[in-house]
Amino acid sequence: MLKTTCFRAAVFAFGMALPAAGQTLEKVKACFVYLGPLEDSGWTYQHHIGAESAKAGLGDRMELVWQDNVPEDSSAEAVIEDFARSGCDIIFTTSFGFMDQTNAIAAKYPNVKFEHATGYKRDTPNVSTYNARFYEGRAVEGLLAGYMTRTNKIGYVASYPIPEVLAGINAYYLAAKRVNPDVELEVRWAYTWFDPKVEGEAAQSMIDAGVDVIAAHTDSTATLEAAAATGGSVLGFGQASDMIEFRPSPRISAIVNNWGPYYFERISALLDGTYTQSDTFKGMSQAVLIGLITEEVPASVRLEAEKLRDALAAGQTNAFVGPIRRQDGSLWLAEGEFAPDADILGMNFLVEGIAGDIPQ
Repeated sequence: MLKTTCFRAAVFAFGMALPAAGQTLEKVKACFVYLGPLEDSGWTYQHHIGAESAKAGLGDRMELVWQDNVPEDSSAEAVIEDFARSGCDIIFTTSFGFMDQTNAIAAKYPNVKFEHATGYKRDTPNVSTYNARFYEGRAVEGLLAGYMTRTNKIGYVASYPIPEVLAGINAYYLAAKRVNPDVELEVRWAYTWFDPKVEGEAAQSMIDAGVDVIAAHTDSTATLEAAAATGGSVLGFGQASDMIEFRPSPRISAIVNNWGPYYFERISALLDGTYTQSDTFKGMSQAVLIGLITEEVPASVRLEAEKLRDALAAGQTNAFVGPIRRQDGSLWLAEGEFAPDADILGMNFLVEGIAGDIPQ
């Protein structure tokens, strides 16, 4: 069943409109395809908060419709096509695994606009892509992890071995290593975006191995639940959403995905006739926010993490600053060199010091 009602209103700072090209519309029917349930407290929840914030800003000029719990398989194509047939003016498909299905349906409906989150394929002029520099948030988490670990073992629950996830692992480890040269990283591959049981088992296996600070690149609260069960000996981070219910511990901070400004910007552009195809890659303070750093973190560490956050937002530094070598010892970045976007978006390696292989 398609949903078309308000879930929660939120107001964010809104972006600038895009260059002019097209006709104005009185109202836009905006449709969203979600991987998980709205109540996942993570990835899907935060996309819906963003959609609702756009609705709050646009009022009666925007109709909001969505479908959650859509698998990343052929059934996604059916959902996307149902939306296209039902009069949706713009369709946002909000998970990497919807990429091919989105492009396939877009080719059949050239008058509908399609927006795919975190993908890279734009096979037809009516497909745009949007992504966030999640790895910048991982660098802030890594700094906190490096300081807060007592065992010198930190962990990362990874979903799939795609560039977005590899960049997150590398940024997390490098930031931790810079403040704690003795730190070691354990990675567990869940091979899922959303499966609380699998995510929890991955976190628990690291806890059993002595890991005491864990980041997650999956969609549920299962990692924080596993940390909470240790009674304070393991810390973690909110992922995609703030996961405020785990404050002040074990959740010591969070990466918060801020999709609202983008959704408002793109739907507004369609309304005022300035919509054009685009590929967007926004970072810290725009699409990526750092949640409150709790008092469990010493004030000096909090201040250092906030300075890194602000420097990343201002472009004064990068999550990847050389010298950095790949896992095989080959040089990736020279002294003082910042990583180019092309390397980050196509990342297919782990950095020197991380044990284990990338699954094939």
